Amino acid sequence: MGAEAAHGHPQQQPPSSLRPGREAAAPPAVVGLQLSALIDHVARVDWSLLDRFPGDRGGSQQVSIDELNHILDEVNAHILPSRNDLTPVTTIAGGSVANTIRGLSAGFGISTGIIGACGDDNQGLLFVNNMSFSGVDLTRLRAKKGHTAQCVCLVDASGNRTMRPCLSSAVKIQANEFRKEDFKGSKWLIVRYAQQNMEQIVEAIRIAKQEGLSVSLDLASFEMVRDSRSKLVNLLETGNIDLCFANEDEAREVIGGSLESDPEEALAFLGKYCKWAVVTLASKGCVAKHGKQVVRVPAIGESNAVDTTGAGDLFASGFLYGLVKGLPLEECCKVGACSGGSVTRALGGEVRPENWQWMYKQMHARGLLLPELKN
Repeated sequence: MGAEAAHGHPQQQPPSSLRPGREAAAPPAVVGLQLSALIDHVARVDWSLLDRFPGDRGGSQQVSIDELNHILDEVNAHILPSRNDLTPVTTIAGGSVANTIRGLSAGFGISTGIIGACGDDNQGLLFVNNMSFSGVDLTRLRAKKGHTAQCVCLVDASGNRTMRPCLSSAVKIQANEFRKEDFKGSKWLIVRYAQQNMEQIVEAIRIAKQEGLSVSLDLASFEMVRDSRSKLVNLLETGNIDLCFANEDEAREVIGGSLESDPEEALAFLGKYCKWAVVTLASKGCVAKHGKQVVRVPAIGESNAVDTTGAGDLFASGFLYGLVKGLPLEECCKVGACSGGSVTRALGGEVRPENWQWMYKQMHARGLLLPELKN
C-alpha cells in the first residue's frame, strides 16, 4: 500500500504538514517518539546467505552505509521465490514506533502523529510519503539536512527476521528540540527503549507527563535489555511508564532469568511499575496484567506467518486502540492478537489492505469493537 504509493511519487514535495507554519487542526490522540525516520528494506533470503553476513542470525546488529549497500547487493542476487504472489522485496517506512502509529491510523482510525527528524534524501521523502499516505500527522517531524536511517530486514523461509540497521550517520531529533506543543492535547506517547537515546526519551516523557499524557514503552530487543537493564529499571522506577510491552526474550532479560523463565514472573515484575503490562509470546499468544487482573489470550493467524516483522508493533496498535476506546484488558489483548496476526501475512511492518480486511473479519467473529474508519 504505502510503499507503492511512495514509489509512485519520487519527486513529490513534502506534504504541507511537514512545512513550517502549519499546525494540525486537532492534536492526535496518540503521538509516537521515533528520533530518526527510518526506511526498511525487507527481503526473503535463504539461510546460506544469512550465514555470509557478520552477526547472529535472528539478531540485530548495526552496520555502516557501505555494509548496508553490500548486503542489499547480495540480497538482490539471492532472492527467494515469492509465495502467494508476494512481492519479494519491500522498501517502506519503518521503525517500531512508525509501524505502531501507522497501524493505529490506517487500520483503526485513531489519529496519530510522529515526533522525530527526517533527512532531506530520497529515503526521507519515501518515509514522508508513506506515513502521510497512511494518515499520520507529520507536523512534529523535523526536516533536517542529512541522511535518513535505513535497515535491511532479512526474512528466512520460516518467517524469522534478521535486522541490520544503519543509524550512525542519520539525522536525529535532540532533547532540546522538543516543544510542549508536540505533546499538548494528546492522550498517549509511544516510546521504544534505547539506552543510547535516554536523554531524549527522559525529556520527552517529562514533557508528556506535564501535559497529562500516558506513556507506552516497548522494550525494543533482548540485547538492549540485557546490555542496559539497570537504566531500564531506573526508568520503570520513575513511575512514569503506564504501559509496557515485552516479548518473551525481552521479558526473560528483564528478570535476568534462564531459558525456562516463566513469562508471568516478568509480567508481575513489570506490573509493579506499570498500570498495564503485556508479554507477547509469539505463536502462544500473550499474557497481560492490569492491577490484580491477569489474562492469557491465544495468538491469531500465526500458522500462516510469512514474515514476523512488525508483529509486536502491530499488536501494540491493537492493544492501544482498545485502551483508547476503553475496552477491558482481555478485549485489548484480543484486538492486539488480531492486528499482530494481520501483519505477519505479508512482508514488512505495514499491513496490506486485504489483511486489514482479514483482521476486521477476525475482530467481528470475536465480537470485538470494530474501528470507525473515515473513507
